[in-house]
Amino acid sequence: MQDFHLGIHNLPSAKAQEWMATLEEFTARPNDDRLTEILAALNDEPNVMVIFNHPMWDLFMVGAEKHASLVNRFLQRNAQFLHALELNGLRHWDENRTVRQLAAQWNMLLISGGDRHGIEPNANINLSNATSFTEFVHEIRREKLSKVLFMPQYAEPWKHRILRASIDAIRNYPEFPQGSRTWDERVYHPNAKGIDTPLSALWPSGSAPWQMTWALAMVRLLGRRPDSSGLRMAWSESNELRLALGELEG
Repeated sequence: MQDFHLGIHNLPSAKAQEWMATLEEFTARPNDDRLTEILAALNDEPNVMVIFNHPMWDLFMVGAEKHASLVNRFLQRNAQFLHALELNGLRHWDENRTVRQLAAQWNMLLISGGDRHGIEPNANINLSNATSFTEFVHEIRREKLSKVLFMPQYAEPWKHRILRASIDAIRNYPEFPQGSRTWDERVYHPNAKGIDTPLSALWPSGSAPWQMTWALAMVRLLGRRPDSSGLRMAWSESNELRLALGELEG
């Protein structure tokens, strides 16, 4: 059984705990038939939206051909209970292109989304006339209407954006609440008793090892100008993006 990432949005408040218990139970004992039952039940909730996130990202590196086969097998069982496929604002355009092809193959909508874990705003958004998230769900589910806009930052080199997100993750934020200002306060690891604990509380000397501190300083240096500008030029993907835009216009 292949692992896929599904976004389940707008669970009804009155049933949220019940649904979370159901999903946790499935996570502990995954089963293809049970998954289809759960997705069918979620689809019966009129205000719930289920998105297949970054469907063509071969996250476990099983190979593009095998991954595509597994995706199509999953959709053969469950496409009727999914409401859109995600165009991911932090994935390469060639991957998003295959998602467009997949959506056409299965006659499914495309929706904006992203996998950033820093402070960068998403690189694509949905344009909508909805005045609430529930209205937006109805646009997707009932009206089959989804207009995705890619922001200018999507044209920036992908590697540069990944580096910038990494630097954001390890940066200090003095304005944050106490306990989340340094990177090792925001990263958790099980302690000797198996309890998730901030790294800042686990260092034997009270601070991160010097080797790690030095390595993080080097990563931060890469994000400073002129280093950052030089990397931006070296990693330029403008030709690929122009080809992609030409394909869309055609």
